[in-house]
Amino acid sequence: MNKPHEAGSAPSPIPQPIRADGAGGPDYGPRDILRDFENPDMLVPPVTDSGLLPNLKFSFSDAHMQLNQGGWSREITVRDLPIATTLAGVNMYLTPGGVRELHWHQQAEWAYMIWGTARVTAIDSNGRNFLADIGPGDLWYFPAGLPHSIQGLADGCEFLLVFDDGHFSDLNTLSISDWFAHTPKDVLSVNFGVPTQAFARIPDDQVYIYQGEVPGSLESQAVSSPYGTVPLSFKHRLLAQPPLKTPGGSVRIVDSSNFPIAKTIAAALVEIEPGAMRELHWHPNNDEWQYYLTGQGRMTVFGGNGVARTFDYRAGDVGYVPFAFGHYIQNTGSEILWFLEMFKSDRFADLSLNQWMALTPPALVSSNLQVGPDLLSALRKEKWPVVKYPGFSYYPKK
Repeated sequence: MNKPHEAGSAPSPIPQPIRADGAGGPDYGPRDILRDFENPDMLVPPVTDSGLLPNLKFSFSDAHMQLNQGGWSREITVRDLPIATTLAGVNMYLTPGGVRELHWHQQAEWAYMIWGTARVTAIDSNGRNFLADIGPGDLWYFPAGLPHSIQGLADGCEFLLVFDDGHFSDLNTLSISDWFAHTPKDVLSVNFGVPTQAFARIPDDQVYIYQGEVPGSLESQAVSSPYGTVPLSFKHRLLAQPPLKTPGGSVRIVDSSNFPIAKTIAAALVEIEPGAMRELHWHPNNDEWQYYLTGQGRMTVFGGNGVARTFDYRAGDVGYVPFAFGHYIQNTGSEILWFLEMFKSDRFADLSLNQWMALTPPALVSSNLQVGPDLLSALRKEKWPVVKYPGFSYYPKK
């Protein structure tokens, strides 16, 4: 039997749950072979994996797709990934002119533009407004309770939304159409000072996403507020931010120190070259919610007490790491691996295993781990979030 393949490509042998040391045995099915090809380290766990950790992976491809005129959305919450209690995510597409209607949330909203452009609007509680166009690699952040909207521009757009509550659902938000539909028309008349006939055609229910016209320029759409504009911008140009470069990749960190309005979500955009890895580390501030943008990789999470488990990830997958659990991420493909790591926190923080050891008395490290000068002399006092050393890189077998 061979792996299903495209015409002209060489067939691959069917993977079997057999480790090189002889552990395991063949699985003759029934089985999902394509899934096994995507999860080689779950089918054949590294010998260092041990014990049980909850599932730390879910793919947007396995999430329910909400289709509307004007776009689509799909979400990953605790319903899909029960361990992910701190953050939830929504992947959304808007057509040219497609509108995510005027709405607000009980949760803060952090967003990353994957491709295309969108126009966002918002106001704060002091009546100060905000209007901006968002391009690839840009972010926006709306604090909890502030009303806003999103509209696709000439080419449409796709983006990731992240909310600071794992129980959040984008289909259960507070929408202007929903409120109008469930308010008596005579009450609307009194509130706005217009005849009830003005509301004869309002929607009967929540609109959510709808098809609109592509708006004109920012200048043509500008609305002047007597109270001015918001004092802290809701937009941040993450890809325009100079990265921290190290051998093997780069990292761009964004939190309230350089995006002041973002008080509840901090993030890092990580680039890992083929053969490189996000070093062994952990985060002392909160759980980590990940979104994989390109490429493929694997992550092993260490939970203490002899427990470790390895997961494989591809573009469109979500990963999760519980608070303070040790982990690393390897690029297991031939293309650059890009992913976002996000935290319910005002600041990004991580602890490097290498740096910790380098800043600890060498004799103590040596006696604890029974290691010698080969390792001790190679330790770094400076943190490298992504590492790659000549002669010590991982490359997948061909």
